[in-house]
Amino acid sequence: MEAPELINRHLGMRVKELRAGRGWSLETLANASRVSRSMLSQIERERANPTLAVTQRIARAFGMELGELLQEASATSKVSVIRANDHAFHYRSDKDIRLRTLSPLHLEKDVEFYEVQIQAGGTLRSSPHFEGTREFLTVAKGQVRVESGGDIENLSTGDSASYRADVPHAIINTGRAEAVAYLVVIYR
Repeated sequence: MEAPELINRHLGMRVKELRAGRGWSLETLANASRVSRSMLSQIERERANPTLAVTQRIARAFGMELGELLQEASATSKVSVIRANDHAFHYRSDKDIRLRTLSPLHLEKDVEFYEVQIQAGGTLRSSPHFEGTREFLTVAKGQVRVESGGDIENLSTGDSASYRADVPHAIINTGRAEAVAYLVVIYR
């Protein structure tokens, strides 16, 4: 069998397997992907050669990237790891602040997860994000002050706060040692 036929066979089996695993009908997948039911049926029966745009819409309906849909199920681990020393995930590093992304970079997302390390006296200031954006901060070590618009709250180890991030906001280390916190940003 030629390579294109192998790809079509794999895609057809994969779509059918994912759809069945979710208990979806062809109609449900058609509505989720904006791909016609007849095209999906042809793909599953290996009778169609879909465009990349169609395949991308199917992948997104399953909450996947295109590459994940096309990969052999056994070819890749289902566990995604971000190593502590992987500098590709260091969003910001300077003498006062280290902001490390803990969520995968390749995902389109409405949620971001960070580890924030702030040296004594350091401040992480942020401009307003998109309207409706909120941040959730949990202090793992030290003491910080959260400023959001005109609101101010002091937090210690173990404390959590949620606040508007669509206004100027800041996280300030008010202690005498490094502060470590975990930050979740939710865009709406």
